[in-house]
Amino acid sequence: MACSSPGFADPHVWRPRPGEKAESIPGPLENFGSFESFSDALKAACPLILSKPNASVVHLQERDPQLALRVSTEYCAWLYYTPERKYELSMLTDVPLPGSALQGAASCLLPPNVDDPRYPPSSIKYIFLLHNHPFAGELSKPDIGFAMAMANAHALIVEVGSRKVPLSVVAFFSSSKDSQRPTCDGFYQYIPATNELRKWVNMGGDWASRKAGTVAWLNATEFTITRE
Repeated sequence: MACSSPGFADPHVWRPRPGEKAESIPGPLENFGSFESFSDALKAACPLILSKPNASVVHLQERDPQLALRVSTEYCAWLYYTPERKYELSMLTDVPLPGSALQGAASCLLPPNVDDPRYPPSSIKYIFLLHNHPFAGELSKPDIGFAMAMANAHALIVEVGSRKVPLSVVAFFSSSKDSQRPTCDGFYQYIPATNELRKWVNMGGDWASRKAGTVAWLNATEFTITRE
């Protein structure tokens, strides 16, 4: 995990106290929302997350792949729906999964719940697990496994107003080699309710998608992925 500059604390990023096993992440993120639609929230969350230090290391991959791997950082957050019929973003966290650094992989440990003091915990509806992929790669097996675990913990399909939205995991990516201004070029998505993988691409401000694969579950913990 990349280190922050001495004395600098990002107001968007939350970390639990040392030794604390956090079951919830604070929300909402100040000065970000709220949003009437999840599509507007996604469009706003993508550049925010990718603007964080080392959220995209595409510019380093060819020049210094070892450095790219060492500094690459994942940030994750919940996009959730409130009793006021608004979409909100939790704070971000960049705490890696235990052991991921030894495996040479960037990761992010997202608590399963959001602590928004304005509402009873049972009234919050969980929509998207958001994070970034520093190397612009596809969704990993841990991404897919965690998404299914969260769908089982909360709900496969969420009723939001007059519509139904499936819980899913989203991984934003940038293909830009500009280290100072990474662009939001799209995201990968896995939808546990349909076991579908999709790739979304930013086409001048609009999202265009295609099916990217299918997940087949063999049992409660094992699955196979067929990429397209």
